[in-house]
Amino acid sequence: MPVIFITDFIVYLLFAMGVWFAWRTRREGEVRKLWGELKRNRLAVLSLLVLSLYALVGLADSVRWKDPVRAETGEVRTTTEGEAVYSAQALSVLDRVLTGMRTNVEKTYSAPFAGHAFVRETIEAPDGTVTRDFPKLNYPGTHILGTDKVGSDVFFKALKGVRTGIVIGAGTTIVIVPFAILFGVLAGYYGGMMDDVIQYVYTTLASIPGVLLIVAFMLLFGSTGYQGGLVTAGHTVLDYFVLNERLFWLVLILGITSWTDLCRLIRGETLKLREMEYVDAARAFAVPRPTIIARHIVPNVMHLVLITFVLQFSALVLAEAVLSYIGIGVGPETGSWGNMINTARLELSREPVVWWSLLGAFVFMFGLVLPANIFGDAVRDVLDPRLRYRE
Repeated sequence: MPVIFITDFIVYLLFAMGVWFAWRTRREGEVRKLWGELKRNRLAVLSLLVLSLYALVGLADSVRWKDPVRAETGEVRTTTEGEAVYSAQALSVLDRVLTGMRTNVEKTYSAPFAGHAFVRETIEAPDGTVTRDFPKLNYPGTHILGTDKVGSDVFFKALKGVRTGIVIGAGTTIVIVPFAILFGVLAGYYGGMMDDVIQYVYTTLASIPGVLLIVAFMLLFGSTGYQGGLVTAGHTVLDYFVLNERLFWLVLILGITSWTDLCRLIRGETLKLREMEYVDAARAFAVPRPTIIARHIVPNVMHLVLITFVLQFSALVLAEAVLSYIGIGVGPETGSWGNMINTARLELSREPVVWWSLLGAFVFMFGLVLPANIFGDAVRDVLDPRLRYRE
């Protein structure tokens, strides 16, 4: 039985956009030319490959289904009405591909690639002697980043945080961009009363401490619904969809509180663009205002949108880690780098220090944020007409 979260549609949308861009690259000459210029930057191509790898991991973790419960004889268990009984655990493609990492559980902490546990235990030998030593692991040398307190593989937990990072970064930016473009362009082009009202709205919203607004919103809407872990019948709609999800509410409130800066930038750029000669010429020929905005204003502010998209994506991935660290982010059973950092906070204060959970979260965040910034800068250089003409 398939299970689809509302945040899965964000991942599906990103995948569809990637396929659409690849199709346009093959069909349209102008896009193919821009792609040819982008390929000259080897660092940008390498960054794109890394981002594509992250995207594939996120997509694999967004396709999941429940398995039927089977009896000891192998037959599928059914209800009194004859319907199949399904497990409450919805496993994704990533979970199934990495079954070994998911199921190879130790007793407690173990260091990366270690053969023995990280803490001593009381071991009784066959001859009856009792010693304090490091017991041998159940799966020695197989844990790339070691295991956590309950013996789960840290590398697998870091991989499970990829989808959360992508959903937070991309989903929140998808919420930000339409609001910012709509209100920024309207305020800058029309001016007058509309400009005053829009300025008042985003100035008021920006004056409210963002953390307080996020906390209040999450306490109201994010305390119910799916928090991660098992998917019960109370979480689903039409047996397949999970629409009330804590991660979705977090994406929504981050988008509502983060569009004001981009809106202010677009408004300022629109104030400059509406005085340009080609806009005056369009008005002289009685071109309708919506057409002027769509043909001459919006395309010329897209470089700001692109730059902000990349910067916001990186900042929001880090913001999720901070919010989960202070306890108002995603649920504790959801794979998240912020939850890993929150756990590492206690592990770093023990003796001996358990450092690999923090290292795993740091490496995976660094591996997503840095390529996103490098690739965004390269795309900006290719698309910005002023830089192209200067060359």
